[in-house]
Amino acid sequence: MRELQRQIASSLYERLALSRDKEEIRRLATEGQIVEKAADLIKNPLVLEFLGLDEQPHYSEDELESAIIGKLESFLLELRKGFLFEARQKRFTFDNDHFFVDLVFYNRLLRCYVLIDLKRGKLTHQDLGQMQMYVNWFDRHVKLADELPTLGIVLCHRKNDALVELTLPADANIFASKYELYLPSKTELKARLEQITQELEGETHAAL
Repeated sequence: MRELQRQIASSLYERLALSRDKEEIRRLATEGQIVEKAADLIKNPLVLEFLGLDEQPHYSEDELESAIIGKLESFLLELRKGFLFEARQKRFTFDNDHFFVDLVFYNRLLRCYVLIDLKRGKLTHQDLGQMQMYVNWFDRHVKLADELPTLGIVLCHRKNDALVELTLPADANIFASKYELYLPSKTELKARLEQITQELEGETHAAL
């Protein structure tokens, strides 16, 4: 009930409209949340207003990570169903080099590891390549034979969908999601929701 109240207060439906994922909006309205594949776990954007951070131009990745750990229960609820927290700054080593994954989760519904890397600025192809390396290492050295492939999420403040599409193969288990520390204004949310509603109605009429 507490999470339901938070999602209502933070305009869940309107935030989905801002994501421009019309199919997700339509499916959520008719079926509710269903987790069947890796992509069903990804929310874009993630709204982290529950962190209670003051409005500033930017925060460092360490500050954002510490804030998330401090509000871990709320972050797990924002991620969606089935997430279990495993580690922060998980270290692995090869060729005498050390690498650190910011946050490691396990999703019990899909039975797979979920790695999250935090980026405070604009997403780059190097960020995606780094996450691919993390995912490959987990798949080869951590994942059990009966578990699904590891899922990687790069959580960034700004992303370019075209860059993601060109960098990653179509079947990649790597995703990029935006995070927002503060909800957009009600006026902006309302305008975007009205636009999406009109587009959905237009598609419905065209199909008839």
